[in-house]
Amino acid sequence: MPKSSMTVQRHILEQERVHQQATGDLTGLLWDLTLAAKVISYQVNRGGLADIFGDTGEQNVTGDLVRRLDRIAQDTIYRAMDHGGHLCVMVSEESPDLIPIPKKYPKGKYLLLYDPLDGSSNIEANVSIGTIFSVHRRISSAGDGTLEDCLRKGSEQVAAGYFLYGSSTMIVYTTGQGVYGFTLDPTIGEFMLSHDSIVTPPKGKYYSINEGNVAGWDEPTRKYIEYVKQKDSATGRPYSLRYIGSLVADFHRTLLYGGVFLYPCDYSNPEKPKAKLRLLYEVAPMSFIMEQAGGVATTGAQRALDLQATTLHDRAPIVMGSKQDVEIYQKFCADFRSGSGERKK
Repeated sequence: MPKSSMTVQRHILEQERVHQQATGDLTGLLWDLTLAAKVISYQVNRGGLADIFGDTGEQNVTGDLVRRLDRIAQDTIYRAMDHGGHLCVMVSEESPDLIPIPKKYPKGKYLLLYDPLDGSSNIEANVSIGTIFSVHRRISSAGDGTLEDCLRKGSEQVAAGYFLYGSSTMIVYTTGQGVYGFTLDPTIGEFMLSHDSIVTPPKGKYYSINEGNVAGWDEPTRKYIEYVKQKDSATGRPYSLRYIGSLVADFHRTLLYGGVFLYPCDYSNPEKPKAKLRLLYEVAPMSFIMEQAGGVATTGAQRALDLQATTLHDRAPIVMGSKQDVEIYQKFCADFRSGSGERKK
C-alpha cells in the first residue's frame, strides 16, 4: 500500500474548496492532464520495445528535431484536453501557431501552454524526461482564445507543473499555494502524495550548467562558476557539478536538494546573444514553481516571472534555485553592470 492515501485528484479538490468562487474548471483541467501523463508514461516506458524511438525527420518551429515520442506526447495531450470545456486555446512548443479548440466543443476560461516532452533528445539513453505545463486564465471575453491571451507574464499564471518520467513517474505542481509532488503507483494507477509542501533549501551545494558552453558565457556567469568551484570551507565550497541535460530532471534535483541551475545566454556573437530555453513553456512555469517553493528565478537582470512574451516562441536566459545561491549570482551581475567587475569579498 502507498504510504499516503492522498491522491492528486483529492488534493486538487481540497485546494479548490479553499476558494469559494472556484467553479471546478481548473480541477477538471488538471485531472485531464494527469490522464494524459499516464498514457505518455506508458509509452515512454515501452519505447525501446515498441519501436517508437528516433526522429520523424522534421524540425519544430524552434529548429529542434522532432522525435517520434515528441509527436506521440503532443497528440496525447491534445486529445486529452480538447473536449473538456475547460480551455479556450492551447499552445505547444511543437506547434508554430495557436492550437484552437475544435468548434464542436465548448470553450472554457483557461488556456494551456505546454512542452509535451522536454529532454526528448535523451530518450534513447533512458534519461529522465518530462512534460511541462502552464495554465493562464483568459483575458478575452468569450469564444476562441487569442494571441493576447497567450502572450502573458509568468506572474499571471494560475497553475504550473511538470510530469517527470524517470525511475518513477511524478507530477509536481502548484496553484500558487505551495508546491506538491505525487508519484504514480503502478499497482493502482493513481498519483499518490509523496512530497508534501516542497521547500527548496535556502542554500545548496550543487551547481548545474552545461560547461561545454563556457566559451559563450558572459563575464558574471564565468566569475560565478569560478566562485562556486573555489575551496572555502566557511561557505561550503567548492560546489559539486550536477548536469543531466534534461531540464525537468535538472530542475527537479535542484528543487529538492538546493543549489543553482543556470542556462545563460550564449554570447559567442556579442551583438546577437542567444538564449536556449523557451519563455512560455519552460522558463515561466519552472520559475513559478521555484518561487512557490521558496527559491528564486532570475535572468540576472530581472525577476524571470516579470518577463513579457512578445511571440509564442520567445527564449530567455534563466538562473534559479536556492535563495542564497541565486542572490550571490545576482550580486555578480549587479557588480558587472555597475562597472566594479569583481564581487566584493
